Amino acid sequence: MAYYRSIGDVPKTRHTAFRGPDGALCFEELMGEEGFSSDSSLLYHRGVPSAIVDSVVWDLPDLSTSPNHPLKPRHLRLHELVSTGSTGGGSNAVEHRRLVLGNGDVRISYVTATGPSPLYRNAVGDEAVFVEAGSGTVETVFGVLSYRAGDYVILPRATTHRWLPAESSRLYAIEANSHIGPPKRYLSRFGQLLEHAPYCERDLTGPPAIHLADGTDVDVLVKHRGDGPSGLVGTRLTYATHPFDVVGWDGCLYPYTFNVEDFMPITGKVHQPPPVHQVFEGNNFVICNFCPRKVDYHPDSIPVPYYHSNVDSDEVMFYVAGDYEARKGSGIGLGSISLHPGGYAHGPQPSAIEASIGAEYFDELAVMVDTFRPLDLGEAGLASEDPAYAWTWAGRGPVL
Repeated sequence: MAYYRSIGDVPKTRHTAFRGPDGALCFEELMGEEGFSSDSSLLYHRGVPSAIVDSVVWDLPDLSTSPNHPLKPRHLRLHELVSTGSTGGGSNAVEHRRLVLGNGDVRISYVTATGPSPLYRNAVGDEAVFVEAGSGTVETVFGVLSYRAGDYVILPRATTHRWLPAESSRLYAIEANSHIGPPKRYLSRFGQLLEHAPYCERDLTGPPAIHLADGTDVDVLVKHRGDGPSGLVGTRLTYATHPFDVVGWDGCLYPYTFNVEDFMPITGKVHQPPPVHQVFEGNNFVICNFCPRKVDYHPDSIPVPYYHSNVDSDEVMFYVAGDYEARKGSGIGLGSISLHPGGYAHGPQPSAIEASIGAEYFDELAVMVDTFRPLDLGEAGLASEDPAYAWTWAGRGPVL
């Protein structure tokens, strides 16, 4: 989004000679989207940003998927997953993610990170990493972001970064094959968030200062497009000098955090549809948060959702905190995911409808991803499934 920032030292005029205090020439890098036709930033490096001394294969984690076939709703218990590497030596936010769900537009992974990650660059698309629990920092080529529970950490495509948890951190990674930004209906034609948007620019926290690091022969793990089974492959690039050698940058493209506490829910006289909860969007998917909020004020309103057939979408709900009213009696709990696919009418448990009448407030926090192509199950999705969930609306299992 077009929200200008300038951090550190930059020249008065772009694309001109710019020298550091020692008189050495800095090397200007334009990091931009959509082939010079969208948001960009200019970064000024002490070293040559293209200087690599080695390139070898990095074997990505298991990204294989299985179709949701035969079609049914799914309940996945993410807290039952053990991140690879979490026994002995710790696990990190990059190498030990486990794929839960995915398609050609977006992948949803989960990891409990306990130690620092390697330097990493996702060259496939932007990442929106939701922090379910924990705190720490993310060092980036633009500077350092602090994170805490409830944060979305938005990392533009090809941003070199690494995760440094201060405590064990549960991270829900939404990886796009595109860019991720605020919904277009909330933006002016110049890119400013409008008055009817549920958040504004002052709620977005970018890097406060540059972050310089020295080093030579520095490894960076890069995920990029290729001919692997998932269409993705990995490379370990070794840089002659440390990528965190930026003395200043300016522009409208950079990583930032947004905390759900700063989201202002939109409510109404009767039940409002999910788009009012939308916070971000990418190509062929949207991200929403269902936050603690006052609910419908019509005297006969039913605050839980009506049954709905989103004929163009698969719906993924990640239950983070509170007590999600519509799923009472289904086995859903904190750390659960529900997957309700297109072609299946879904909605609340029958007992939740009557129980919700007269409610004035919902104490719940959930992150929703709706996709416009069907989602397949990753290895972590298959490993964490509750097989009884699909039958909970009927109260009995399949006919044998």
